[in-house]
Amino acid sequence: MRDSDPTPTAAPTPPPGCPAHSGQAPAGQGLESLHGPEFAANPSATYARLRAHGRIAPVELAPGVPVSLVTSYQTALDILRGPETFSKDARHWQALTDGTIPMDNPVVPMMMYRPNALCSDGEEHHRLRSAISDTLDRLDIHALRRYVERSADFLIDLFGPKGEADLLKEYSARLPLLVFNQLFGCPPELSDKLVRALSALFDVTADSEQANALLAETLFQLVALKRENPGPDMTSWLIAHPAELTDEELIHQIVVLVGAGTQPQQNLICNGLLLLLSDERFRGDLAGGTMLIEDALNEVLWKDPPLANFCVHYPRHATTVDGHRLSKGDPVVISLAAANNDPYLLSNRRGNRAHLAWSAGPHTCPAKDPAQLIASVAIEKLLDRLPDIELAVPADELEWRPGPFHRALAALPVRFPRTAAKSDEALAEMAAAATAAISGAVGRTPAVARADAPDDGSDGSGETPDTAPATPEPRPEPESGAEHEARRRWWKSLAQWWRRG
Repeated sequence: MRDSDPTPTAAPTPPPGCPAHSGQAPAGQGLESLHGPEFAANPSATYARLRAHGRIAPVELAPGVPVSLVTSYQTALDILRGPETFSKDARHWQALTDGTIPMDNPVVPMMMYRPNALCSDGEEHHRLRSAISDTLDRLDIHALRRYVERSADFLIDLFGPKGEADLLKEYSARLPLLVFNQLFGCPPELSDKLVRALSALFDVTADSEQANALLAETLFQLVALKRENPGPDMTSWLIAHPAELTDEELIHQIVVLVGAGTQPQQNLICNGLLLLLSDERFRGDLAGGTMLIEDALNEVLWKDPPLANFCVHYPRHATTVDGHRLSKGDPVVISLAAANNDPYLLSNRRGNRAHLAWSAGPHTCPAKDPAQLIASVAIEKLLDRLPDIELAVPADELEWRPGPFHRALAALPVRFPRTAAKSDEALAEMAAAATAAISGAVGRTPAVARADAPDDGSDGSGETPDTAPATPEPRPEPESGAEHEARRRWWKSLAQWWRRG
């Protein structure tokens, strides 16, 4: 069996009269719920019950939103690799277009059509994805690692003197936001607003609507700024890409990138830390140097992927898959978590990278390498700085956030020996100096210069860009005193704001 394509044996045939035969449950009856605290507390029990229906089962994604959920690894692969039958464009979703499901349903924002690579097919998908893939290929992975390390140090220095922390709120949720600001070239006057807007959005606070408006306004300002003053950052590269994205398309590509790079990223970091702090097998191996953090993250991506149920598809026409009738335009959701834990897969997964946490097929996540790097560096830095860290409560008492799409902790409380306190001024100066030292370095190594870049002209995702590799940027000028002072003020403001929080 190839590592990249483990094929399960045949699943049992659903019993006569099971809703899986027709694809529909009796009206108002029999639908397993993927929302609410009961599902969040024990999703594996729900997946086990759903497997009794076969490889695909009807579920309720949110109140009034029935979908078909794929729980089989092989069936998931078939759908993910079948764009000729299954579309990613939610404009095929009949129940949404005819008003059966209202636009204010809470899951609609995650499923509705947007002009981005995630929600498109065919040539349009290729055009939008090429802009994203080519931009990601220009990242200097070594500079990214250094920035993650410096940002991690900044955050650890904030909560270290307390001897306790909620690693979700104070570390895993904040680190991706800092990385986002750097990668997209946000100046201090916009970074401050973006951090606050994104924090409020992902915390689902009462002012989320206001935060969403602030995010859109700030991103439009960022795009306008970068059109006027381009730099060695992802926003500028997207603007300059031969795909010639409109401002609306730019905003939606950035939103999908930050959406994938913040909430799922924080879940990957948190879930990885939970495994390492609660499973003696992993903690012991790490202490003895026999297991890398990447191996622990791979275990998380198999067992508790940060996006548990997503990859929504819409049949282009009525079709039958594994005995389950799928109507034209009715949503089909891939359960990445259930498929990864398909009992018909081989049990030995150590070293096996064939999980579906990054999806598969034409919509495979193009940012999986930077995402895995950020998570592994975040965990490595934390364990190095706080080697005696431990959970503050038993692992089985931790709460998981409700929601059908993610596998997300509500909090990750820990305790550890206190570290020496540093003033906001000292923290700001160190962070500003470290940021200035690598500012712009994310753009110095284009894809053509990467040692691990494919030599066939592809981007590594199975799609071949129709443009030549970009030429290297000139080395940026040293940061001026005024620029350093602006950075220092922003880091100090951020430190003060997060300490108050």
